[in-house]
Amino acid sequence: MTAPRPPRKAFGRLSLPERTYLADALRTETVGGVLLLVAAIAALVWVNVPALHDSYESVSHFHFGPAALGLNLSVAHWAADGLLAVFFFVAGIELKRELVAGDLKDPKAAALPVVAALCGMVVPAVVYTVTNTAGGGSLSGWAVPTATDIAFALAVLAVIGTSLPSALRAFLLTLAVVDDLFAILIIAVFFTDGLNFAALGGAVVGLVVFWLLLRKGVRGWYVYVPLGLVIWGLMYNSGVHATIAGVAMGLMLRCHTREGEEHSPGQHIEHLVRPLSAGLAVPLFALFSAGVAISGGALADVFTKPETLGVVLGLVVGKTLGIFGGTWLTSRFTRASLSDDLQWADVFAVATLAGIGFTVSLLIGELAFEDDAAMTDQVKAAVLTGSLIAAGLATVLLKIRNAKYRRIVAEEERDDDLSGVPDIYEEHDPAYHLRVAAVYERKAAEHRRIAEEMESARLAEVAGGAGDEGDRPA
Repeated sequence: MTAPRPPRKAFGRLSLPERTYLADALRTETVGGVLLLVAAIAALVWVNVPALHDSYESVSHFHFGPAALGLNLSVAHWAADGLLAVFFFVAGIELKRELVAGDLKDPKAAALPVVAALCGMVVPAVVYTVTNTAGGGSLSGWAVPTATDIAFALAVLAVIGTSLPSALRAFLLTLAVVDDLFAILIIAVFFTDGLNFAALGGAVVGLVVFWLLLRKGVRGWYVYVPLGLVIWGLMYNSGVHATIAGVAMGLMLRCHTREGEEHSPGQHIEHLVRPLSAGLAVPLFALFSAGVAISGGALADVFTKPETLGVVLGLVVGKTLGIFGGTWLTSRFTRASLSDDLQWADVFAVATLAGIGFTVSLLIGELAFEDDAAMTDQVKAAVLTGSLIAAGLATVLLKIRNAKYRRIVAEEERDDDLSGVPDIYEEHDPAYHLRVAAVYERKAAEHRRIAEEMESARLAEVAGGAGDEGDRPA
Protein backbone atom coordinates (compact mmCIF):
# COMPACT_ATOMS: atom_id res chain seq x y z
CA MET A 1 0.00 0.00 0.00
CA THR A 2 1.21 3.48 -0.77
CA ALA A 3 1.13 6.13 1.92
CA PRO A 4 -1.46 8.86 1.38
CA ARG A 5 -0.05 12.03 -0.10
CA PRO A 6 0.22 14.94 2.31
CA PRO A 7 -2.02 17.89 1.47
CA ARG A 8 -0.43 20.35 -0.95
CA LYS A 9 0.59 23.62 0.67
CA ALA A 10 -0.79 26.79 -0.88
CA PHE A 11 1.87 29.53 -0.94
CA GLY A 12 4.52 26.96 -0.09
CA ARG A 13 8.21 27.12 -0.96
CA LEU A 14 9.06 27.81 -4.60
CA SER A 15 11.52 25.71 -6.57
CA LEU A 16 14.97 27.27 -6.88
CA PRO A 17 14.71 28.02 -10.66
CA GLU A 18 11.24 29.56 -10.15
CA ARG A 19 12.55 31.61 -7.22
CA THR A 20 15.51 32.87 -9.27
CA TYR A 21 13.29 33.82 -12.21
CA LEU A 22 10.85 35.53 -9.86
CA ALA A 23 13.60 37.59 -8.22
CA ASP A 24 14.88 38.81 -11.60
CA ALA A 25 11.40 39.60 -12.93
CA LEU A 26 10.25 41.42 -9.80
CA ARG A 27 13.44 43.46 -9.62
CA THR A 28 12.74 44.92 -13.06
CA GLU A 29 9.01 45.33 -12.36
CA THR A 30 9.73 47.12 -9.09
CA VAL A 31 12.04 49.63 -10.76
CA GLY A 32 9.47 50.06 -13.52
CA GLY A 33 6.75 50.54 -10.92
CA VAL A 34 8.69 53.35 -9.27
CA LEU A 35 9.11 55.00 -12.68
CA LEU A 36 5.37 54.50 -13.23
CA LEU A 37 4.62 56.33 -9.98
CA VAL A 38 6.97 59.15 -10.96
CA ALA A 39 5.33 59.43 -14.40
CA ALA A 40 1.82 59.49 -12.90
CA ILE A 41 2.79 62.21 -10.42
CA ALA A 42 4.49 64.19 -13.21
CA ALA A 43 1.30 63.96 -15.32
CA LEU A 44 -0.85 65.21 -12.45
CA VAL A 45 1.50 68.13 -11.77
CA TRP A 46 1.76 68.95 -15.49
CA VAL A 47 -2.03 69.11 -15.87
CA ASN A 48 -2.90 70.84 -12.59
CA VAL A 49 -0.35 73.65 -12.69
CA PRO A 50 -2.21 76.38 -14.64
CA ALA A 51 0.90 77.64 -16.42
CA LEU A 52 1.65 74.11 -17.74
CA HIS A 53 -1.83 72.79 -18.49
CA ASP A 54 -2.01 74.04 -22.09
CA SER A 55 1.39 72.58 -22.95
CA TYR A 56 0.24 69.13 -21.71
CA GLU A 57 -2.81 69.29 -23.95
CA SER A 58 -0.69 70.45 -26.90
CA VAL A 59 1.85 67.65 -26.53
CA SER A 60 -0.77 64.98 -25.80
CA HIS A 61 -2.84 65.85 -28.87
CA PHE A 62 0.07 66.44 -31.26
CA HIS A 63 -0.39 64.15 -34.30
CA PHE A 64 2.32 62.45 -36.31
CA GLY A 65 2.75 59.32 -38.41
CA PRO A 66 2.01 58.19 -41.98
CA ALA A 67 -1.59 59.18 -42.76
CA ALA A 68 -1.57 57.02 -45.91
CA LEU A 69 -1.23 53.94 -43.66
CA GLY A 70 -3.94 55.13 -41.28
CA LEU A 71 -1.36 55.83 -38.60
CA ASN A 72 -1.46 59.61 -38.19
CA LEU A 73 -2.06 59.36 -34.44
CA SER A 74 -1.78 61.68 -31.45
CA VAL A 75 1.05 61.25 -28.94
CA ALA A 76 -1.45 59.90 -26.38
CA HIS A 77 -2.82 57.48 -28.98
CA TRP A 78 0.68 56.23 -29.88
CA ALA A 79 1.35 55.66 -26.17
CA ALA A 80 -1.89 53.72 -25.64
CA ASP A 81 -1.89 51.63 -28.84
CA GLY A 82 1.82 51.56 -29.70
CA LEU A 83 3.86 51.49 -26.50
CA LEU A 84 1.39 49.29 -24.64
CA ALA A 85 1.82 46.69 -27.38
CA VAL A 86 5.33 46.22 -25.93
CA PHE A 87 3.83 45.79 -22.46
CA PHE A 88 1.39 43.17 -23.74
CA PHE A 89 4.17 41.45 -25.70
CA VAL A 90 6.00 40.89 -22.40
CA ALA A 91 2.70 39.80 -20.81
CA GLY A 92 2.30 37.23 -23.60
CA ILE A 93 5.78 35.83 -22.95
CA GLU A 94 5.08 35.69 -19.20
CA LEU A 95 1.83 33.84 -19.80
CA LYS A 96 3.51 31.37 -22.18
CA ARG A 97 6.28 30.74 -19.66
CA GLU A 98 3.77 30.16 -16.85
CA LEU A 99 1.91 27.68 -19.07
CA VAL A 100 4.97 25.63 -20.03
CA ALA A 101 7.36 26.02 -17.09
CA GLY A 102 5.67 27.92 -14.27
CA ASP A 103 2.77 27.51 -11.85
CA LEU A 104 0.19 27.20 -14.62
CA LYS A 105 1.89 24.08 -16.03
CA ASP A 106 0.45 21.91 -13.25
CA PRO A 107 -3.38 22.07 -13.31
CA LYS A 108 -3.55 21.49 -9.55
CA ALA A 109 -1.12 24.31 -8.82
CA ALA A 110 -2.71 26.52 -11.46
CA ALA A 111 -6.18 26.22 -9.93
CA LEU A 112 -5.40 28.64 -7.10
CA PRO A 113 -4.16 31.69 -9.08
CA VAL A 114 -6.61 31.08 -11.96
CA VAL A 115 -9.68 30.85 -9.72
CA ALA A 116 -8.44 33.78 -7.62
CA ALA A 117 -7.86 35.89 -10.75
CA LEU A 118 -11.26 35.00 -12.22
CA CYS A 119 -13.06 35.83 -8.98
CA GLY A 120 -10.92 38.96 -8.73
CA MET A 121 -12.30 40.11 -12.09
CA VAL A 122 -15.91 38.93 -11.82
CA VAL A 123 -16.62 40.40 -8.38
CA PRO A 124 -15.37 43.95 -9.24
CA ALA A 125 -17.47 43.85 -12.43
CA VAL A 126 -20.50 42.80 -10.35
CA VAL A 127 -19.82 45.53 -7.78
CA TYR A 128 -19.60 48.13 -10.57
CA THR A 129 -22.77 46.83 -12.24
CA VAL A 130 -24.79 46.79 -9.00
CA THR A 131 -23.59 50.28 -8.06
CA ASN A 132 -24.55 51.72 -11.44
CA THR A 133 -27.83 49.84 -11.69
CA ALA A 134 -28.85 51.20 -8.32
CA GLY A 135 -27.59 54.71 -9.11
CA GLY A 136 -28.81 54.92 -12.69
CA GLY A 137 -25.29 55.19 -14.15
CA SER A 138 -23.75 53.84 -17.32
CA LEU A 139 -22.79 50.16 -17.41
CA SER A 140 -20.14 50.80 -20.08
CA GLY A 141 -17.30 50.89 -17.54
CA TRP A 142 -17.94 47.47 -15.97
CA ALA A 143 -14.50 46.22 -17.06
CA VAL A 144 -12.50 49.18 -15.69
CA PRO A 145 -11.96 47.83 -12.13
CA THR A 146 -11.18 44.27 -13.25
CA ALA A 147 -7.42 44.70 -13.90
CA THR A 148 -4.49 44.57 -11.45
CA ASP A 149 -1.32 46.58 -12.14
CA ILE A 150 1.60 44.43 -10.99
CA ALA A 151 4.23 47.16 -11.54
CA PHE A 152 2.28 49.69 -9.47
CA ALA A 153 1.68 47.07 -6.73
CA LEU A 154 5.37 46.17 -6.56
CA ALA A 155 6.31 49.86 -6.49
CA VAL A 156 4.12 50.22 -3.41
CA LEU A 157 5.96 47.28 -1.85
CA ALA A 158 9.29 48.92 -2.68
CA VAL A 159 8.22 52.25 -1.17
CA ILE A 160 6.87 50.80 2.08
CA GLY A 161 9.83 48.41 2.33
CA THR A 162 7.76 45.31 2.98
CA SER A 163 9.70 42.04 2.87
CA LEU A 164 6.91 40.03 1.31
CA PRO A 165 7.80 36.29 1.18
CA SER A 166 8.61 34.94 -2.27
CA ALA A 167 5.56 32.63 -2.30
CA LEU A 168 3.18 35.58 -1.88
CA ARG A 169 5.09 37.61 -4.46
CA ALA A 170 4.88 34.68 -6.89
CA PHE A 171 1.13 34.46 -6.25
CA LEU A 172 0.77 38.19 -6.93
CA LEU A 173 2.80 37.94 -10.16
CA THR A 174 0.96 34.83 -11.43
CA LEU A 175 -2.35 36.41 -10.50
CA ALA A 176 -1.45 39.51 -12.53
CA VAL A 177 -0.39 37.39 -15.53
CA VAL A 178 -3.74 35.56 -15.56
CA ASP A 179 -5.47 38.89 -14.93
CA ASP A 180 -3.72 40.36 -17.98
CA LEU A 181 -4.86 37.42 -20.11
CA PHE A 182 -8.51 37.97 -19.26
CA ALA A 183 -8.11 41.74 -19.66
CA ILE A 184 -6.76 41.10 -23.17
CA LEU A 185 -9.77 38.89 -23.93
CA ILE A 186 -12.12 41.59 -22.62
CA ILE A 187 -10.47 44.20 -24.85
CA ALA A 188 -10.57 41.89 -27.87
CA VAL A 189 -14.20 40.80 -27.41
CA PHE A 190 -15.96 43.85 -25.97
CA PHE A 191 -13.98 46.77 -27.39
CA THR A 192 -13.68 45.73 -31.02
CA ASP A 193 -16.12 47.12 -33.59
CA GLY A 194 -16.16 47.88 -37.29
CA LEU A 195 -13.79 45.10 -38.38
CA ASN A 196 -11.70 45.59 -41.51
CA PHE A 197 -11.37 41.97 -42.62
CA ALA A 198 -8.68 42.71 -45.22
CA ALA A 199 -6.39 44.28 -42.60
CA LEU A 200 -7.26 41.56 -40.08
CA GLY A 201 -6.43 38.88 -42.67
CA GLY A 202 -3.10 40.58 -43.35
CA ALA A 203 -2.33 40.65 -39.62
CA VAL A 204 -3.13 36.92 -39.36
CA VAL A 205 -0.86 36.16 -42.34
CA GLY A 206 1.89 38.20 -40.68
CA LEU A 207 1.47 36.24 -37.45
CA VAL A 208 1.70 32.96 -39.38
CA VAL A 209 4.95 34.15 -41.01
CA PHE A 210 6.22 35.20 -37.56
CA TRP A 211 5.45 31.72 -36.21
CA LEU A 212 7.06 29.94 -39.17
CA LEU A 213 10.27 31.97 -38.82
CA LEU A 214 10.41 31.05 -35.14
CA ARG A 215 9.85 27.36 -35.97
CA LYS A 216 12.66 27.46 -38.53
CA GLY A 217 15.01 28.97 -35.96
CA VAL A 218 15.56 32.21 -37.87
CA ARG A 219 17.38 34.74 -35.69
CA GLY A 220 17.95 38.48 -35.90
CA TRP A 221 16.06 41.50 -34.59
CA TYR A 222 16.25 43.05 -38.08
CA VAL A 223 13.82 40.32 -39.23
CA TYR A 224 11.35 40.30 -36.37
CA VAL A 225 11.14 44.00 -35.47
CA PRO A 226 10.03 45.16 -38.98
CA LEU A 227 7.67 42.18 -39.24
CA GLY A 228 6.25 42.97 -35.80
CA LEU A 229 5.64 46.59 -36.80
CA VAL A 230 3.79 45.48 -39.94
CA ILE A 231 1.63 43.08 -37.90
CA TRP A 232 0.91 45.82 -35.36
CA GLY A 233 -0.06 48.33 -38.09
CA LEU A 234 -2.40 45.84 -39.77
CA MET A 235 -3.96 44.88 -36.45
CA TYR A 236 -4.55 48.55 -35.62
CA ASN A 237 -6.28 49.15 -38.95
CA SER A 238 -8.36 45.99 -38.60
CA GLY A 239 -10.42 47.45 -35.76
CA VAL A 240 -9.07 44.97 -33.21
CA HIS A 241 -7.12 46.75 -30.48
CA ALA A 242 -3.50 46.89 -31.60
CA THR A 243 -2.12 45.57 -28.30
CA ILE A 244 -3.56 42.14 -29.22
CA ALA A 245 -0.76 41.88 -31.80
CA GLY A 246 1.80 42.19 -29.01
CA VAL A 247 0.35 39.43 -26.85
CA ALA A 248 -0.12 37.14 -29.88
CA MET A 249 3.56 37.41 -30.83
CA GLY A 250 4.61 36.91 -27.19
CA LEU A 251 2.59 33.70 -26.95
CA MET A 252 4.34 32.30 -30.03
CA LEU A 253 7.83 32.40 -28.52
CA ARG A 254 9.29 29.15 -27.25
CA CYS A 255 9.70 29.30 -23.48
CA HIS A 256 11.20 25.87 -22.72
CA THR A 257 14.90 25.10 -23.01
CA ARG A 258 16.39 22.51 -25.31
CA GLU A 259 19.59 20.53 -24.88
CA GLY A 260 22.59 22.84 -24.80
CA GLU A 261 20.50 25.96 -24.08
CA GLU A 262 20.93 27.90 -20.86
CA HIS A 263 17.85 30.02 -21.57
CA SER A 264 14.92 29.59 -23.93
CA PRO A 265 14.36 32.19 -26.70
CA GLY A 266 11.34 33.50 -24.80
CA GLN A 267 13.35 34.03 -21.62
CA HIS A 268 16.17 35.69 -23.55
CA ILE A 269 13.87 38.09 -25.41
CA GLU A 270 11.85 38.82 -22.28
CA HIS A 271 15.09 39.71 -20.49
CA LEU A 272 15.90 42.19 -23.28
CA VAL A 273 12.43 43.68 -23.73
CA ARG A 274 11.14 43.80 -20.14
CA PRO A 275 13.30 46.85 -19.20
CA LEU A 276 11.98 48.65 -22.30
CA SER A 277 8.41 47.82 -21.27
CA ALA A 278 8.74 48.60 -17.57
CA GLY A 279 11.17 51.49 -17.90
CA LEU A 280 9.85 53.33 -20.97
CA ALA A 281 6.60 52.06 -22.52
CA VAL A 282 4.42 51.90 -19.40
CA PRO A 283 5.72 55.13 -17.76
CA LEU A 284 5.16 57.07 -21.01
CA PHE A 285 1.65 55.65 -21.27
CA ALA A 286 1.03 56.76 -17.67
CA LEU A 287 2.41 60.22 -18.44
CA PHE A 288 -0.17 60.78 -21.19
CA SER A 289 -3.06 58.89 -19.57
CA ALA A 290 -2.93 59.90 -15.89
CA GLY A 291 -3.15 63.63 -16.60
CA VAL A 292 -6.51 64.56 -15.09
CA ALA A 293 -7.52 67.82 -13.46
CA ILE A 294 -7.90 67.40 -9.71
CA SER A 295 -9.91 69.71 -7.50
CA GLY A 296 -12.10 69.43 -4.43
CA GLY A 297 -15.17 69.23 -6.64
CA ALA A 298 -13.62 66.59 -8.90
CA LEU A 299 -12.69 64.39 -5.95
CA ALA A 300 -16.17 64.79 -4.50
CA ASP A 301 -17.65 63.70 -7.84
CA VAL A 302 -15.66 60.46 -7.63
CA PHE A 303 -17.77 59.41 -4.64
CA THR A 304 -21.09 60.80 -5.85
CA LYS A 305 -21.37 59.68 -9.48
CA PRO A 306 -22.33 56.00 -9.90
CA GLU A 307 -19.75 55.36 -12.68
CA THR A 308 -16.78 56.62 -10.67
CA LEU A 309 -18.04 55.23 -7.35
CA GLY A 310 -18.47 51.86 -9.04
CA VAL A 311 -14.82 51.95 -10.17
CA VAL A 312 -13.55 52.83 -6.68
CA LEU A 313 -15.69 50.20 -4.95
CA GLY A 314 -14.78 47.65 -7.61
CA LEU A 315 -11.06 48.14 -7.04
CA VAL A 316 -11.09 48.46 -3.26
CA VAL A 317 -13.93 46.11 -2.25
CA GLY A 318 -14.50 43.91 -5.30
CA LYS A 319 -10.86 43.00 -5.93
CA THR A 320 -10.19 42.22 -2.27
CA LEU A 321 -13.29 40.09 -1.73
CA GLY A 322 -12.98 38.38 -5.12
CA ILE A 323 -9.33 37.31 -4.80
CA PHE A 324 -9.56 36.41 -1.11
CA GLY A 325 -12.84 34.55 -1.63
CA GLY A 326 -11.53 32.70 -4.69
CA THR A 327 -8.39 31.66 -2.79
CA TRP A 328 -10.37 30.48 0.22
CA LEU A 329 -12.84 28.52 -1.91
CA THR A 330 -10.00 26.82 -3.81
CA SER A 331 -8.28 25.74 -0.61
CA ARG A 332 -11.61 24.75 0.95
CA PHE A 333 -12.69 22.42 -1.86
CA THR A 334 -9.28 21.03 -2.90
CA ARG A 335 -6.43 19.33 -1.02
CA ALA A 336 -4.49 22.58 -0.81
CA SER A 337 -3.86 24.00 2.67
CA LEU A 338 -2.23 27.26 3.68
CA SER A 339 1.54 27.24 4.27
CA ASP A 340 2.50 26.88 7.95
CA ASP A 341 4.38 30.20 7.85
CA LEU A 342 1.38 32.24 6.69
CA GLN A 343 -2.10 33.17 7.86
CA TRP A 344 -5.26 34.11 6.01
CA ALA A 345 -4.60 37.71 7.04
CA ASP A 346 -1.58 37.63 4.70
CA VAL A 347 -3.73 36.47 1.77
CA PHE A 348 -6.24 39.23 2.56
CA ALA A 349 -3.46 41.84 2.54
CA VAL A 350 -2.19 40.66 -0.88
CA ALA A 351 -5.78 40.64 -2.18
CA THR A 352 -6.09 44.26 -1.05
CA LEU A 353 -2.82 45.10 -2.80
CA ALA A 354 -4.23 43.61 -6.02
CA GLY A 355 -6.86 46.35 -5.90
CA ILE A 356 -4.26 48.67 -7.38
CA GLY A 357 -5.42 49.02 -10.97
CA PHE A 358 -3.62 51.45 -13.21
CA THR A 359 -2.21 50.72 -16.66
CA VAL A 360 -4.88 48.37 -18.04
CA SER A 361 -7.67 50.05 -16.04
CA LEU A 362 -6.79 53.42 -17.57
CA LEU A 363 -6.69 51.85 -21.04
CA ILE A 364 -10.09 50.17 -20.60
CA GLY A 365 -11.49 53.42 -19.19
CA GLU A 366 -10.42 55.24 -22.37
CA LEU A 367 -11.99 52.55 -24.55
CA ALA A 368 -15.23 52.34 -22.55
CA PHE A 369 -15.94 56.08 -22.64
CA GLU A 370 -14.03 57.15 -25.76
CA ASP A 371 -16.96 59.29 -26.96
CA ASP A 372 -17.25 61.13 -23.62
CA ALA A 373 -14.03 63.00 -22.77
CA ALA A 374 -15.40 64.38 -19.48
CA MET A 375 -16.44 60.93 -18.23
CA THR A 376 -13.10 59.47 -19.37
CA ASP A 377 -11.24 61.96 -17.15
CA GLN A 378 -13.59 61.27 -14.23
CA VAL A 379 -13.09 57.52 -14.57
CA LYS A 380 -9.31 58.05 -14.66
CA ALA A 381 -9.59 60.06 -11.44
CA ALA A 382 -11.62 57.19 -9.96
CA VAL A 383 -8.93 54.67 -10.97
CA LEU A 384 -6.26 56.81 -9.31
CA THR A 385 -8.40 57.29 -6.19
CA GLY A 386 -9.30 53.61 -5.87
CA SER A 387 -5.69 52.56 -6.42
CA LEU A 388 -4.44 54.97 -3.74
CA ILE A 389 -7.04 53.74 -1.24
CA ALA A 390 -6.12 50.10 -1.98
CA ALA A 391 -2.42 50.93 -1.64
CA GLY A 392 -3.02 52.65 1.71
CA LEU A 393 -5.05 49.77 3.12
CA ALA A 394 -2.52 47.19 1.89
CA THR A 395 0.31 49.21 3.44
CA VAL A 396 -1.36 49.13 6.87
CA LEU A 397 -2.18 45.41 6.64
CA LEU A 398 1.28 44.42 5.42
CA LYS A 399 3.08 46.58 8.00
CA ILE A 400 1.26 44.73 10.79
CA ARG A 401 2.89 41.48 9.67
CA ASN A 402 6.19 42.93 8.48
CA ALA A 403 8.26 41.50 11.34
CA LYS A 404 6.96 38.01 10.55
CA TYR A 405 7.73 38.53 6.84
CA ARG A 406 11.30 39.55 7.63
CA ARG A 407 11.84 36.33 9.58
CA ILE A 408 10.45 34.24 6.70
CA VAL A 409 12.62 36.02 4.13
CA ALA A 410 15.72 35.72 6.36
CA GLU A 411 15.10 31.97 6.55
CA GLU A 412 14.69 31.81 2.76
CA GLU A 413 18.00 33.64 2.28
CA ARG A 414 20.08 31.78 4.90
CA ASP A 415 23.23 30.19 3.43
CA ASP A 416 25.25 28.73 6.31
CA ASP A 417 27.43 26.55 4.11
CA LEU A 418 28.35 29.53 1.87
CA SER A 419 27.48 27.56 -1.29
CA GLY A 420 25.55 30.39 -2.95
CA VAL A 421 22.33 28.33 -2.75
CA PRO A 422 19.86 28.98 0.13
CA ASP A 423 20.02 26.22 2.73
CA ILE A 424 16.31 25.38 2.45
CA TYR A 425 17.01 23.91 -1.01
CA GLU A 426 19.90 21.69 0.22
CA GLU A 427 18.62 20.25 3.50
CA HIS A 428 18.11 16.79 1.94
CA ASP A 429 21.64 16.67 0.48
CA PRO A 430 24.25 14.89 2.69
CA ALA A 431 27.01 17.03 1.15
CA TYR A 432 25.26 20.15 2.49
CA HIS A 433 25.41 18.85 6.07
CA LEU A 434 29.10 17.97 5.66
CA ARG A 435 29.80 21.52 4.42
CA VAL A 436 27.90 23.01 7.36
CA ALA A 437 29.79 20.76 9.77
CA ALA A 438 33.10 21.94 8.28
CA VAL A 439 32.03 25.57 8.62
CA TYR A 440 31.11 25.13 12.29
CA GLU A 441 34.31 23.16 12.99
CA ARG A 442 36.34 26.07 11.62
CA LYS A 443 34.31 28.48 13.73
CA ALA A 444 34.76 26.28 16.82
CA ALA A 445 38.53 26.10 16.25
CA GLU A 446 38.69 29.88 15.88
CA HIS A 447 36.71 30.42 19.11
CA ARG A 448 38.97 27.95 20.97
CA ARG A 449 42.05 29.82 19.74
CA ILE A 450 40.59 33.15 20.87
CA ALA A 451 39.63 31.67 24.27
CA GLU A 452 43.14 30.24 24.75
CA GLU A 453 44.75 33.58 23.86
CA MET A 454 42.46 35.43 26.27
CA GLU A 455 43.15 32.90 29.03
CA SER A 456 46.90 33.16 28.45
CA ALA A 457 46.72 36.95 28.58
CA ARG A 458 44.70 36.81 31.83
CA LEU A 459 47.18 34.41 33.48
CA ALA A 460 50.11 36.57 32.39
CA GLU A 461 48.43 39.62 33.90
CA VAL A 462 47.74 37.79 37.16
CA ALA A 463 51.31 36.50 37.32
CA GLY A 464 52.70 39.95 36.62
CA GLY A 465 50.52 41.49 39.35
CA ALA A 466 51.68 38.90 41.93
CA GLY A 467 55.31 39.73 41.22
CA ASP A 468 54.75 43.44 41.78
CA GLU A 469 52.99 42.75 45.09
CA GLY A 470 55.93 40.63 46.32
CA ASP A 471 58.50 43.37 45.57
CA ARG A 472 56.79 45.87 47.91
CA PRO A 473 58.43 46.58 51.29
CA ALA A 474 56.65 45.13 54.36
